[in-house]
Amino acid sequence: MSTSPEMYSLRVNGTEQHVKDAWIGESLLYVLRERLGFMGAKGACEQGECGSCTVLINNDAVCSCLVMAASAIDTDITTVEGLATTETPNDIQQAFVTEGAVQCGFCTPGLIVAVHHLLETNSSPSEIEVKEALSGNICRCTGYGRIFSAVQLVISQREKSVS
Repeated sequence: MSTSPEMYSLRVNGTEQHVKDAWIGESLLYVLRERLGFMGAKGACEQGECGSCTVLINNDAVCSCLVMAASAIDTDITTVEGLATTETPNDIQQAFVTEGAVQCGFCTPGLIVAVHHLLETNSSPSEIEVKEALSGNICRCTGYGRIFSAVQLVISQREKSVS
């Protein structure tokens, strides 16, 4: 078994990021946060149960704590930072603020990514489909009502902009 440090590249938010002196078994969550500085994905349960570390890999929502970073080579990784800029929030982020769906904020990045994924795959989900899509994201503060309201706001705004 080799104990030499590894080096590889990951494509994060459309940009090649070089990961140096890595251990080949590091989680994608660890590499994103600690090695590359993408702090949006949060580490909480480290077991794929809470959704706070949700990112997109090739447009599929995944818990980054369960993915070995080295296995994400040659994929497109999108974090919450890749969905908008600090200066210009996207419509999902703005709806979370408007509807008061942000309290402590710990779960918010994972929820934003999960909602983005849902609406990219289903632009007009039913209430049950929204609840199912977000069922892997735990929020201890909001009670989910305001989160669901934010999702409905985005859906209605997008429907109005199309018509």
